[in-house]
Amino acid sequence: NSSDLSPSSFILASIPGLEAAHFWMAIFLCSVYIVAVTGNCAVLFIVKTEPSLHAPMYFFLCMLAAIDLALSTSTVPRVLSFYWFNTREISFGACLVQMFLIHTLSAIESTVLLAMAVDRYVAICHPLRHAAILTNSATAKIGLAAMARGVVFFLPLPLLLLPLPFCSSRLLSHSFCLHQDVMNLACANTTPSVVYGLTAILLVMGLDAVLICLSYILILKAVLRLALWKERLKAFSTCVAHICVVLAFYVPLIGLSVVHRFGKDLAPLVHITMGNIYILVPAVLNPIIYGVRTKQIQKRILNLIHIYNN
Repeated sequence: NSSDLSPSSFILASIPGLEAAHFWMAIFLCSVYIVAVTGNCAVLFIVKTEPSLHAPMYFFLCMLAAIDLALSTSTVPRVLSFYWFNTREISFGACLVQMFLIHTLSAIESTVLLAMAVDRYVAICHPLRHAAILTNSATAKIGLAAMARGVVFFLPLPLLLLPLPFCSSRLLSHSFCLHQDVMNLACANTTPSVVYGLTAILLVMGLDAVLICLSYILILKAVLRLALWKERLKAFSTCVAHICVVLAFYVPLIGLSVVHRFGKDLAPLVHITMGNIYILVPAVLNPIIYGVRTKQIQKRILNLIHIYNN
């Protein structure tokens, strides 16, 4: 039965009735993508060239910037190709690779955010031991562990989908490939894929979110022990940027999960918009947040602007 064979391609979702606006939607998406690439490249350049930023927190920030560049680049150019040239088909193999990259990079980002929370905890609760605990070597090992964790947990996702037969419907609900979206098109028992996908999400993103919250509970207790309100505000202000970055990552992730779970009857516009927010919002906001909150980054950006204008 030709309708029960592995597909040669999937069809990316479009917004019914807005096909004529694809060109302008692509212009907007491309502009946001350029902002994301420029901002994250600027963070990487500034941290590399500014000796005062050669500290664990900013090395973790560089990891976030690299992840956001990889994540947005693995999806946005393909979406732009779809909007500009109407290339709606994506091959089965390319779809699985894109799906693996999206989920693995998201897992790595979640782990790095947890490492940044631990860095803030040690800096505030054990300041005298901070330099000894979070050395450059330890920071590099954490980065490698985050990569290994993401690959180990999310490599099975495309492998579980690879042998499944797919029904005649090949239409995805996003402009790129996500595990649950592709899995829903299979016309076979997907219980192993469902169970493993949920387990991986809970053991990576779910566990990280719990540990980040625990870190901030301990940080809050330590801050409240300080005698003066001025000291409390100064200590906690060092965490504001990280809290904003955590929210920029987890809020779109939760929103996309809710749409997948409860939004089957929602308009395609909602699915596509939530997917694009999930991919692009952290990549755009992370460099802006740290640029606003870090004086060294602000100063270096202003110097670069001044040199360019001259």
